[in-house]
Order: sequence, then structure tokens, then C-alpha cells
Amino acid sequence: MPSASRISRRVALALCCALLTLPAQTPKAKRTPDVPFVPTTERAVEAMLELAKITKNDVVYDLGCGDGRIVITAAKKYGARGVGIDINPERIAEARANAKREGVEHLVKFIEQDLFEADIRDASVVTLFLLSSVNLKLRPKLLAELKPGTRVVSNTFDMGDWKPDKEFSLDDNGEDSYLSHKFFLWIIPREKPALK
Repeated sequence: MPSASRISRRVALALCCALLTLPAQTPKAKRTPDVPFVPTTERAVEAMLELAKITKNDVVYDLGCGDGRIVITAAKKYGARGVGIDINPERIAEARANAKREGVEHLVKFIEQDLFEADIRDASVVTLFLLSSVNLKLRPKLLAELKPGTRVVSNTFDMGDWKPDKEFSLDDNGEDSYLSHKFFLWIIPREKPALK
């Protein structure tokens, strides 16, 4: 008959093996995200990057980057560098895996962080697919931290009384949703507008 210590070791070994086969727990976001994750359509990604006139000299920041598709496309198609910021660790892990799969991990990085606390001063382009209320809350940060000439492009949602420098609409993106049809471009001015 096996000794009690031998049985204990077998039980411990079996327990360890069982734990190793369980799926890894995905870390939770530090707080509830400001918006739900809704992927930007591929046509919308292309439209946003074209509206911003992306070049290989740009540094594209995507605030609320989700699966990373905007900065990954900017890197892959234009050779731009990119930074994706998202509060959800699951989205960040997915974005990093997508960048590796697309072979652009040397051009992009993804940071798990609250977009309101992120350092965005190096951006030459900022992309957003948030909500109008979040855009309005973010507007003072954009105006305070971004250099004049930085382009800000938003999918679907505007910034209230801060009128865009340009708007663009897709005729039809093949979806019934009102999302990802209309885009807004602001260029950070030298003289910052008064906020209301």
C-alpha cells in the first residue's frame, strides 16, 4: 500500500497538471472602458487613414485601439509608426498578436492604459472611434498636448462646437448600422480655440 506522503505527492501532481490544462484567466481592465468594443470596418480604416493623409513619417496614435487594426494598417500600407492605447488587456493582447501576424511589430506598440492618462505628445495623427461625449471629454487633452498641425480623425462621432476642418462620408459600406459611414478631421491649430 502506498504511503500517505506518496499519495499526497500524486494528488498534488495531478492537481498541478489539471490546473495547467485550464484556460488562462484574462486580466480584467482596471476600470470599465468608456465605450464598448466595436471593430472599425476595413473600409472605414482605409477612409480614416486617407483622410489623415498618412505617410511613412507619421506616428499614428489610436486611442481606444481595440484589436489594433488602424495602427497595423497604417504601418503595413504606409510604413508609419503607430501606438495603440486601450484600457482592456484582452484587446491589447489581441492587437499585439495581430501586429506580429502582420509582420509590423517593429513599427507598432500597444499600451494598456487609460486613454485620458496616456502621453500622446509624439503623435502626428490621432484616430478615434469613441462616442461624442467621450470625444468632448478628450478634447481639452488633444488641444493641450498635441502639436499644431497634428491631425485628429474620428469615426462617426464629432466634437460638438469644435467644427472639423474636413468631413468625409462613405456612400455605402455594406452595413445597416450608422457607424463607420462618416468621418471628421481636425487639424490642431496654432491658436487653440476657446472651449465652451
